[in-house]
Amino acid sequence: MDPAVARNLKRRVAAALHRQISDEQRATATDPDQAGLRQRGRALIEEEVARWSEDYSLAHGVPPTREQDRALAEAVYDLLFRAGRLQPYLDDPEVENIVANGCDDVWISRADEPLRRVPPIAESDDELVELLQDLARRHGGGERLLSTAHPTLALRLEGGMRLQALMAVTPRPYVAIRRHRVASATLGDMVRLGAVDATLAAFLAACIRARKNVMVTGTQGVGKTSLLRALAAEIPPHERIGTLETEYELWLHELGRLHQVVPMEAREGNGERGPDGRAAGEISIGDLIPHALRMTLNRIIVGEVRSSEVVPMLRVMTNGEGGSMCTLHARTPHMIVDRIAELCLEYGPRMTDALAYRLTANALDFVVHLTMVDETGVGGRRHRFVSHVLEVAGLGEGGRPAMNEVFAPRDGEPRGVPRTPPSCLDDLRRAGFDPRLLDSPHGSWSAPLQLQVDGRGPGRRPDPHANGREGGAR
Repeated sequence: MDPAVARNLKRRVAAALHRQISDEQRATATDPDQAGLRQRGRALIEEEVARWSEDYSLAHGVPPTREQDRALAEAVYDLLFRAGRLQPYLDDPEVENIVANGCDDVWISRADEPLRRVPPIAESDDELVELLQDLARRHGGGERLLSTAHPTLALRLEGGMRLQALMAVTPRPYVAIRRHRVASATLGDMVRLGAVDATLAAFLAACIRARKNVMVTGTQGVGKTSLLRALAAEIPPHERIGTLETEYELWLHELGRLHQVVPMEAREGNGERGPDGRAAGEISIGDLIPHALRMTLNRIIVGEVRSSEVVPMLRVMTNGEGGSMCTLHARTPHMIVDRIAELCLEYGPRMTDALAYRLTANALDFVVHLTMVDETGVGGRRHRFVSHVLEVAGLGEGGRPAMNEVFAPRDGEPRGVPRTPPSCLDDLRRAGFDPRLLDSPHGSWSAPLQLQVDGRGPGRRPDPHANGREGGAR
């Protein structure tokens, strides 16, 4: 299948489809639905492929095979309605990340495998930009732009994958696509994946039922959104929830567990700048929060706090009924307080470190920190797990929030195990938590985490039976 032929046929079909739709809109003043549009596109593609096949036969004396015709038709359909030559990787459920440094420097990573190079996804950088612009036009949350005047693009793809692209400010167009492999997560799923043990799962479930305000932190790709989705699965189904995201990733309004979800998605501006320096038409998460508060919501969940919206989010946690949640990028649990303060200072000149610390201490009940140990480079796998659960216990020394380590690593075990009972233990007991679960210093892990490199020198960890713990494979 010649990509140049597919690209040429795609443009012909797009032109013919545009003519059909324009004629119909003039006649009926209605827009076709997406399913109908794709059905018409299929028919036009079959016609164009049949013409090409006939021309090919006359030119070469041999007709293309049925498989070649089918492959060409699928390639044209992918270019017109899907993601072009990216589509096979998007369809592969094992592919976690796709990165492109230009059209021909393309890499993918599958679960527990390092990045590996794959064939080009376009014939030129211009063609790659055209593909990205097509994806932006088809974006479900309103049109998004990619151009020299608007050189960044962030959007969701079919299936919930997230795309980020840059051009004009980089020497070539750069693309990064990330997949959430656990689309409908529960805490039970997190236990099966090894992210938490049964003790920690029971503790987190009780935190949600007890309406504690929770912030999930960690680095990119560590599983913050999956864990946030799993925590949300513990919310009573009758509660009314609002979700605020830059691109829909939680999908709580489609999973069906919660009966009343008000999903809100931020909107980019059109490139023109107003007197305040903001793009005309832009609606940020921070803009949405005051309106969300008027929607009679029991809880608000922010997919990711990235900037000054942290201030209205913390105020929601302080003034609301409790039980709100969000995620935040932070490399280590010890950086979280300063990371929140940094974002608070972006809110305006009247914000100070002291006010940011007070907001944090009043708003948050728990911080759940995820860690990833990537051993794919030494023949191992990627381990993603909760390493810390920190209770925010008011203001401490120096006016900074005081933190209690409720769960943290112990005795060479990098995963979070019980350390200090929280001060709100009675609240969690009322929500069904058994405090005796915190008595085991090693939680309910059946064996230590098996790592290729574990900080104890060469070789594997010792037999877990040696210290009286229960053995067994993880």
